[in-house]
Amino acid sequence: MTATDTHRAIEAVWRIEQAKLVASLARQVRDVGLAEEFAQEALVAALKRWPETGVPEKPGAWLMATAKRRAIDHFRRNKLIDRKHAELGHEIETEEDPVAGLEAALDDHVGDDLLSLIFTACHPILSAEARAALTLKLLGGLTTGEIARAFLVPEPTVAQRIVRAKKTLAEANIPFEVPRGEEMAERLGSVLAVIYLIFNEGYSATAGDHWTRPQLCDEALRLGRIMAELAPAEPEVHGLVALMEIQASRIGARIDRNGEPILLPDQDRSRWNRLLINRGLAALERAERLGGGRGFYVLQAAIAACHARAASADDTDWTRIAGLYAVLGAEAPSPVIELNRAVAVSMAEGPAAGLEIVDRLVGDKALKTYHFLPSVRGDFLARLGRFDEARGEFEQAAALTQNAREKTLLTERAQSCARGEMPDR
Repeated sequence: MTATDTHRAIEAVWRIEQAKLVASLARQVRDVGLAEEFAQEALVAALKRWPETGVPEKPGAWLMATAKRRAIDHFRRNKLIDRKHAELGHEIETEEDPVAGLEAALDDHVGDDLLSLIFTACHPILSAEARAALTLKLLGGLTTGEIARAFLVPEPTVAQRIVRAKKTLAEANIPFEVPRGEEMAERLGSVLAVIYLIFNEGYSATAGDHWTRPQLCDEALRLGRIMAELAPAEPEVHGLVALMEIQASRIGARIDRNGEPILLPDQDRSRWNRLLINRGLAALERAERLGGGRGFYVLQAAIAACHARAASADDTDWTRIAGLYAVLGAEAPSPVIELNRAVAVSMAEGPAAGLEIVDRLVGDKALKTYHFLPSVRGDFLARLGRFDEARGEFEQAAALTQNAREKTLLTERAQSCARGEMPDR
């Protein structure tokens, strides 16, 4: 294995193991910031060691053991928390298989370290923006730049939010646990929002060379299913699970053999995962049976179900989807939801009707750097035969996106318009 191959392997291992490392360490040292530091030190050690020795057979266990040793060194050197030092020292000396211990913790339906980390990071002592930024950094593995783009805010703002959030949690000595009763209900909305943000980053990566990150979708689904067991009477929990199950069913059909994006109308629906669709539809039925009105996630799951039930793109009930988006917009007003409604309206009534809605969103500060706005507007203009205007919109969208695959797709669409041709994908 070359040095380049080794570094790629380390990057892949890190993306998979980072959240588990931080969560497990945070449970032991009771400090999210320190846990992240120890995990980072283990990564640095791997970058120095593995190019010489090769990637170990159990890289996750290696990283965990190294991080624990860093933690022991830290507490021993500073002599600040003798009790924790003793606990960590005992654990690492007696633990024959660190992976077994880690997996046992992850399989515990209540004591799940990752879920405990989410609930800790979503404590009401933090602002909603800080909760989301911290959890995406720790569990989603996103950089501050990626989080900044997801929330359409400057990168230094996100960095400050994360630093302050970790400091606030440490100073308040927030328990590292999954709360019950009223405490769980109080944090439920934030936890669901973060799980969905993690899923979305896996479904459409904001940056990088790959359009999707399936492992993030899998992790979000796993956490959502655990939440459904912990809060079985909450319709929004089942709505979120339904939404993610149905969306995840399309992951394999969203890219071709070369990793290039395939848009929804062009996807081979025989490649959609029917098991996940059936699980999603069942979760949606469960949410609707619980009553209490359709909330944000139940409504989005109902929209996803419309796509899942259509035998082909032409069979899609766009009128019903547009109506559901209208209800969703009334429930949770947002320019992004209005943009999605414009797409549905354009499919039901034609591109001119969609363009009329989108034109009202141009100039909205929240969408200033959101590449989907010019991308959608470009699509409507192209379908109306206004290729020169469409080309400019696709070029603007390509300049705004940070995802390499998406940039290529949008550039190709602009080039088609420059030739006076309707983009073929």
